[in-house]
Amino acid sequence: MPKTIEITVADVLKALSSVMDPELGKDLVTLNMIRDVAIDNGRVSFKLMLTTMVCPLKKELETNSINAVKAIPGVIGVTIETGAEAPKAKKPPEKTPIPGVKNTIAIASGKGGVGKSTVAVNLAMALAKTGVSVGLLDADVFGPSLPIMMGIHGPLEATPKETLVPIEKYGIKLVSVGFMLDEETPLIWRGPLVMQLVKQFLTGVEWGELDYLVIDLPPGTGDVQLTLVQTIPLTCAVIVTTPQDVALIDARRAIKMFQQVNAPVAGIIENMSCFLCPHCNEKSEIFSHGGGEKTAQRYDVPLLGKIPLDMAIREGADAGLPIVEAAPESEHAIAFKTIAGAIAGRISVLTLA
Repeated sequence: MPKTIEITVADVLKALSSVMDPELGKDLVTLNMIRDVAIDNGRVSFKLMLTTMVCPLKKELETNSINAVKAIPGVIGVTIETGAEAPKAKKPPEKTPIPGVKNTIAIASGKGGVGKSTVAVNLAMALAKTGVSVGLLDADVFGPSLPIMMGIHGPLEATPKETLVPIEKYGIKLVSVGFMLDEETPLIWRGPLVMQLVKQFLTGVEWGELDYLVIDLPPGTGDVQLTLVQTIPLTCAVIVTTPQDVALIDARRAIKMFQQVNAPVAGIIENMSCFLCPHCNEKSEIFSHGGGEKTAQRYDVPLLGKIPLDMAIREGADAGLPIVEAAPESEHAIAFKTIAGAIAGRISVLTLA
């Protein structure tokens, strides 16, 4: 009778320590991506915990992990269960994280009119559809549009401790100054009051446990942006632009601002990249072309993706039904999901590398 080869958990972890994550440059064991290793008569099972379920390397990491374990003498079968767990951002000195919030993503633009809020809403929804917990903070205090885009009309409630309670829809927790004003009332405040309001939204909200808090900033490089980076440890900023030169000039200013305050820039999103005619399918580059790539190369940041100009995106925003929810299998929704995965991957690099 042949002698049974004893396999230990240490053997399995040693084998898996040879599997590298190409993006992070470290092995899966060091990155704590291997969990719950179990061995039963030569059959090995374990969990592979990615940083996002839309990781582009998911299949590659699964295959390499299975092959590494199969190579252990005595192994007759391998079962892998893949999950996702968002990494927690590192805390810079002298800044206090938002309780329960692992990562904060600022969606910024150098100028208005580039579709930044539309991008913020759809990215938040794309992240939420991967199974993680997501919050959405409308910090565009002078032009709050997220209540309309999310189809929410109602006041915020407060706890006995006078902290705000987010409104939930589509699986996302949302806070906006728009819930405190009617649609025709302007917010006529000077800088100090605006800064106080932003701090209240950052530190005085019952967000609960969130993997990602997406923050929609006003355009430009003013009080709100500075208050944000001075108050909390910002995981990363994402810059939204269109391909036209005037938008790219302002996008570069936004990139430089975040770099000067030591806030990581995850990359650039080129919105309204082109228009595809629904009748003849002809491609029209209304706002020029190639600007996103050039800016990304100039400042050594990734071009996270391009979003085409399409009527369905605008109609969904006006109706309170974002495209990722209204048509999740559409080309445009898939573009948002792909970009959301790229952002999650960049956060992994920033926090785990």
